[in-house]
Amino acid sequence: MLTMIEGSQRGEQWDLRRAETVIGRQQGCDILLDNAAVSRNHARILENHGTYYIEDMRSRNSTYLNEQKLERKTQLQENDRIGICDVIFLFQTASSLSSSTHEKTDPAAFEMGLQVDEGEARIPEIVSVPSHKGMQIPAIVNGEGMIDKSAILSSFSLTTGGYLRLLANPEAKLKALIDLSSNLSQLLTVEKLLPKLLDCLMRAFPLADRAVLLLNDLEKNQLQIRGIRLRDDDSAISPPLSTTIIKYALRHKQIVLSEDVLEDERFSTADSVANLRIRSVMCAPLLSATGQLLGIIQIDTANIEGRFITEDLELLVCLSNQASLAIDNVNLHKQAIAQRDLERDLEFANSVQMGFLPTERPNLPPFQFYDFYEPAQHVGGDFFDYIKLPDGRLGVAVGDVAGKGVPAALLMARLYSMTRYSLLTSPTAASAVTDLNASISSSGLGHRFITFVLAVLDPKTGQVSIVNAGHLPPLLRHADGTTEPIHGADSGLPLGVSGDCVYEQSEIVMRPGDSLFLLTDGLTEAMNPTNEIYSFKRIVEFLKKHGGSVEHLGEALVSDVDKFCEGRAQSDDICLVCFRRTEGNKGKK
Repeated sequence: MLTMIEGSQRGEQWDLRRAETVIGRQQGCDILLDNAAVSRNHARILENHGTYYIEDMRSRNSTYLNEQKLERKTQLQENDRIGICDVIFLFQTASSLSSSTHEKTDPAAFEMGLQVDEGEARIPEIVSVPSHKGMQIPAIVNGEGMIDKSAILSSFSLTTGGYLRLLANPEAKLKALIDLSSNLSQLLTVEKLLPKLLDCLMRAFPLADRAVLLLNDLEKNQLQIRGIRLRDDDSAISPPLSTTIIKYALRHKQIVLSEDVLEDERFSTADSVANLRIRSVMCAPLLSATGQLLGIIQIDTANIEGRFITEDLELLVCLSNQASLAIDNVNLHKQAIAQRDLERDLEFANSVQMGFLPTERPNLPPFQFYDFYEPAQHVGGDFFDYIKLPDGRLGVAVGDVAGKGVPAALLMARLYSMTRYSLLTSPTAASAVTDLNASISSSGLGHRFITFVLAVLDPKTGQVSIVNAGHLPPLLRHADGTTEPIHGADSGLPLGVSGDCVYEQSEIVMRPGDSLFLLTDGLTEAMNPTNEIYSFKRIVEFLKKHGGSVEHLGEALVSDVDKFCEGRAQSDDICLVCFRRTEGNKGKK
């Protein structure tokens, strides 16, 4: 059994009865973790005759066993802890589950809406990055380096008028909140937000000598030092920055106030803290609305006479909430811009895909043609084409790539060229589909397959050669309304299932008034609000009851399917191609 003892699903348990249990953020994993820092397939637990092993699956941020980085497949022992980013699992066997005790929750830690346990949780790596003004912030060595003057984004001078507790009253606190809110509410980029945020913090805390801001990169699981603001622009160097206090706030998931760092037993044993010139410090994590760590703020001062007190911490709590909201808004805006760009790309992809499909219906008396195509998303996996052959015949192809969206559309684009090549270089329809299947099977497309039907029409004789590769059977509607599916005894497997499949063809002769319908399952499986599908049978009954030109029939069928759905969103691509032999060679209806 795995029990999550740290993470968003704290307390949830998973039974390890399978030979393989995969942990990751990809849909289909046995244990799904909703965290961008977790790899799609992050780690797996293997069972072999009652013995369990843990193995990292080449994840981006590694897997940890009892706080040690997992280098190879390792046998699990009773009460082992498995760490994956900010999640910790406890491994237990059935014998110990009844007597196991879960870790405690520290009520004091709920100030930030987070839970903590008695153990030492993993925290993001703390690194530094170039500032938005192009200045490089030096990397922190072993978590305990120094930040010098070159790391400062800019200096900020302000005369405080003595060490007065100006912010110990509600009016001053409200003024600080309004100042922060009004300055940050309209800023939608990190580059503009961070300098304003640091300025507001320095105005809110007149006793502070420095404000430091770190942001969390969820993809890399790193806290990046993104800005420092100093009170005194004449300082020769910036005081050293110890990560000890920051790590303490993150590890214990609390807002930290230390009135005197050098006298604080929580930090006094750290070498870097002992060498600091700062005396009083406040540190507050920044959280999103969903509880994700956005970053952290540290405010400090070197003057022991002006050390911070509880009222300052209360103000920092309020300001950190406003800062979190502003940073969250920036992230959401960035996501919205990315989504807009994606929508534009998909619209362009849609126009490209439509360019692959025929723009005109064939002019081939005595036959008339109709086609309809509508993807469920911006782009789709359904496919149809008209292919003119050198001897005057016409190939009509309809296919349905497994799946929807961009992957299916890319395969559809490839199918377009491969179909034309196979049909133009093969003597018969059956040999063309056989060659097409061999090409698709050997092209490394994974487990995707394509249902496909090809009809080769001879307009002089009305003869149609039909090859079906696992597709819905074509429907032949006679002049009197009788409608029958062309099953054929030789329907083969979908394309891409087996490269050795040899296809055969059926032959029919279309008489004047006959119509042939080729369609995809987007029509037959269209669903209404009560989850009832339109069905192949309903299409047959519709064609029996309705007549007219092939265009009229096609449009009426699509309209009837749409009416049946009663406004329910389309769940699959829809494709319909049909052609009819008219009464004479002059193209009369």
